[in-house]
Amino acid sequence: MADSSSQASELSQTAQEYINSQLELEHEAREALPYQFDSCTKPLGPLRQSLFSCLTCNPPSSSPSEPYHPAGVCYSCSISCHGAHQLVELFNKRDFVCDCGTTRMPATSPCSLRSNETGSKGGVHSEEPAPGNKYNQNFRNRFCGCAEEYDPHTEKGTMFQCIGLGSVEDGGCGEDWWHPECVVGLPRNWNQREKSTAKITTNGTEDLSNGHAQDVGSTVEDGNAGDSAAVQLAAEQDDDPPMPPDFPSEDQFEHFICFKCVEAFPWIKRYAGNDGFLPGVSHKPQDHSSNSNESGSQAEEPTTSKKRKADYTGDTLDVDLSVKRQKSEEGTAVNGDAHREIGTAAPTSPCSYEKLPPAPSGPISLFLKEDFRSHLCRCSTHFPLLKSHPALLDDELTYSPPLSRSSSPAPGSVGSRSLLERGEAALSNVDRVRAIEGVMVYNHLRDKVKDFLRPYAETGQAVGAEDIKQYFEQLRGDQEAIKQAGVRADGNNDDTDGGGDSRREQSGY
Repeated sequence: MADSSSQASELSQTAQEYINSQLELEHEAREALPYQFDSCTKPLGPLRQSLFSCLTCNPPSSSPSEPYHPAGVCYSCSISCHGAHQLVELFNKRDFVCDCGTTRMPATSPCSLRSNETGSKGGVHSEEPAPGNKYNQNFRNRFCGCAEEYDPHTEKGTMFQCIGLGSVEDGGCGEDWWHPECVVGLPRNWNQREKSTAKITTNGTEDLSNGHAQDVGSTVEDGNAGDSAAVQLAAEQDDDPPMPPDFPSEDQFEHFICFKCVEAFPWIKRYAGNDGFLPGVSHKPQDHSSNSNESGSQAEEPTTSKKRKADYTGDTLDVDLSVKRQKSEEGTAVNGDAHREIGTAAPTSPCSYEKLPPAPSGPISLFLKEDFRSHLCRCSTHFPLLKSHPALLDDELTYSPPLSRSSSPAPGSVGSRSLLERGEAALSNVDRVRAIEGVMVYNHLRDKVKDFLRPYAETGQAVGAEDIKQYFEQLRGDQEAIKQAGVRADGNNDDTDGGGDSRREQSGY
């Protein structure tokens, strides 16, 4: 008896504890999904916004050479319309209109956020997609020049997003994400191959392939040097891989233009190494035997700067946006205001472009400092080159949906407010008669629950989950109440046959 009472006590939960647990869950949900997701961005037109590719609705073909019709959806549609699907986060893309509910999506996956032809919300499909949308391999879940599939559970290190001077049709990358080693031309496993040339010995020395030895056990006690070296190597393998040779450290640049985009618009190569630009980093595909001592003529000194990766705890992914991030402090437009007018007239300024040194030979990637825009030539001759690339003229504004706030009024996001707020909002929309009836039913239920809990309160006995379940089963009529209702129904039928009251309760309440 004592054991059952103790077990019931462990399973019991006070009302305040239950409310607190619900609020904690809602708080965690708001942290994971900080923005409201009750409106599609398609009516807003082309925006720079966070996009997702749905691989469930648009599964990529088995071969990259086969035709593929990609599609991108906005933040809200990724949750409300494709929440149970397999999604790839593409992060920010410019001048994009949401494809949800268009012919790029199957009609079986309509947009549930926009209004259809009848004026009701949801069921929107087969609309014409925006003709100005640009797509690249990212929509297939392939990234970088190596075209690898991105797996957040296995990916280590940092990827950098190119400004994207050109689309794929222009010969550029279309704002692709790049591995640092692929930028300089090293293989993806360059760091592992380099480590494999060293052997850890038990005498506290590291035997290198070139015949030189470095003491790695000088700071540990005798007999523990080999173990310490092994632990050190294991720790290095768990950390992010180092930046490859010739790739600048993170704090040296703010933006990045890949060699594909530079080759598509070669006029920008002349800025390499000048004010606002780091020396160009050459892309020289090479094998491991030649990559350790070679560097481009315009390259920076090797660096071992590391970036953080996604942090995993059990089955939960704590996303660190530095794993995939664009090197810029972008302006963020909130509540839908993501449009900015850019001047169309070329300012009157002397030409500085012709004074630049000749462009480096070979494919190079450019790394731009924070003030690079102030060093671009804006004379009447060369300003048109910048005009076609708004990202070079000014910081780009990125659309962000309104934040989801627990204290927001009823017009806020229904899908992101707390249960209490959603209940209050629903009650405020009920007509007066039904609201009064609801209050009367609530008072009746409250009295019944009080009667049920009174014996427990008087005896000090804990109320277990099974007790609550059984009580509400009886209250709903799942057991004896059903039989009693059946008996009453038979009695009513007899009364009806005898000329009694034949009125029936109206359904819908």
